[in-house]
Amino acid sequence: MLRNLHVKNLALIDEAEVDFTSGLNILTGETGAGKSIIIGSINLALGEKISKEMLRDGGEPAFVELIFDVPDAQTRRQLEQMEIFTEDDSLIMSRRITGGRSVARINGESVPASKMREAASLLIDIHGQHEHQSLLKKKKHLEILDDYAKEELEGPKETLKKEFAHYQSVKRELLELSADEESRKRELSLLEYEVNEIETASLCPGEDARLETDFTRMSHSRRIMEALGMAQEMTSSMEEGASECIGRALRELGSVEAFDEAVHGLADQLTEIDSLLNDFNRELADYMADAEFDEEAFAGAQMRLDEINHLKAKYGDSIEQILESCKEKQNEIEKLRNFDEYHAKLTGDLEAARQTIQKLSEKISRIRKKYAKKLTALVQDALVDLNFLDVRFSMEFLQLSDYTANGFDEAEFLISTNPGEPLKSLGKVASGGELSRIMLAIKTVLAENDKIGTLIFDEIDAGISGRTAQAVSEKMDVIGKSHQIICITHLPQIAAMADSHYLIEKAVVGKSTISQIRKLKDDEDILELARMLGGVKITDTVVESAREMKILAQNSKNS
Repeated sequence: MLRNLHVKNLALIDEAEVDFTSGLNILTGETGAGKSIIIGSINLALGEKISKEMLRDGGEPAFVELIFDVPDAQTRRQLEQMEIFTEDDSLIMSRRITGGRSVARINGESVPASKMREAASLLIDIHGQHEHQSLLKKKKHLEILDDYAKEELEGPKETLKKEFAHYQSVKRELLELSADEESRKRELSLLEYEVNEIETASLCPGEDARLETDFTRMSHSRRIMEALGMAQEMTSSMEEGASECIGRALRELGSVEAFDEAVHGLADQLTEIDSLLNDFNRELADYMADAEFDEEAFAGAQMRLDEINHLKAKYGDSIEQILESCKEKQNEIEKLRNFDEYHAKLTGDLEAARQTIQKLSEKISRIRKKYAKKLTALVQDALVDLNFLDVRFSMEFLQLSDYTANGFDEAEFLISTNPGEPLKSLGKVASGGELSRIMLAIKTVLAENDKIGTLIFDEIDAGISGRTAQAVSEKMDVIGKSHQIICITHLPQIAAMADSHYLIEKAVVGKSTISQIRKLKDDEDILELARMLGGVKITDTVVESAREMKILAQNSKNS
């Protein structure tokens, strides 16, 4: 159940907070008062896309927060599977929008908008103003049925989805393999050339890195030798080189070290330095003797690197990728050389996959037809409650010419609203108001099946009036006994059934127009019903009619 809605800095709303109750919550107001903003803000908090029209230009960040009570243990378990945990059976969903960016949170933890939508699907179902028009699309009918039967259909449909992907993969491979003989010869010739090119190179993993190191060293050998020669000259060859200077320093210390123990220690340290320097000069001389530049080796390294880089440009970014590409090409060569055998194997695989899909599609179709009988019977009963006095509601199944990831069923709801008339497509029979009632009936059945706590109806009363409006109001009341209903309406018959009635109205504050929402109390709901019943002027007679409508509605609820 949606317990609380908090909206701030969104469209015409500066700040509004609403505590909803269980049962039937009715929202009314003049046209343009901001009723759509309330539904829009709820959609926004539940992870839907942000409409630019709802955001203020350069204003404060917009904020929407919903607080849900989640008493149902099964719903809590489903949320926990999504790693969403209630606190004292409550869940807080919020969204803050700054400029074009938004941050969604569940119980204070940031989550993707997709996760918000997934969690919301367990808690609330919103029927928009024009959603009933989707009933004119046959694809929607199968979606509704699958939603109703999802507990039994979920596993087989998931398996079918995977098997269909495999079926499509084998089918594509078979089509590609069935190219003409000349094309296969050209492809085989090219593959053989490419494999030969790679194999002739005799590549070794890591070879390129070693070659690049050697090539870098050889290409800078002249600079290296110059630096080494200068170091040798400065440490040993020059008249004032480091070795000569250290030798003179040792002779000086040696002449006085007998007079002071500390000087003797210094002489020992300098002797060690002299020894290290002599070792350094010997190793330097050895390196320079062996480091003669080999023009042939340098050219060979350059040619080998060019060969490897050429192969990298064609077959992969590394030697490992080139060798893997070679294996794949060898496999393709094997297939092309043994075309008949491989073609026969693929044909067998395709038939096996087709048979698997056929069996799964048949199983799914049987499940659908079983649940279709239950669903249409329940919807038909609900339609009778909604003033379809002599109605028949059914579902027709046809089989597609080919398989899909959803099976081979094409299904369509059929309806007859008058005695003696045959069942026909909804689009051929139902008006806008009738479609609205049919969708209400379907939503009612699905909500009972899903155990969704909150249903929101945005102007479900489109295109209806009179006795039909009364029937819809009574149906809303019945649903409200087991669900929380939040309904925006223009019809007084529906508003009179309210357990809680909220008024949305515009007000001018300073120089700005803002929308406000408040719960009506005492006789305020009577005056709002009178406004909905009357015209420009609300007379005492209209008020009394509104009072009588409210009393009759309450008597109906109590009975």
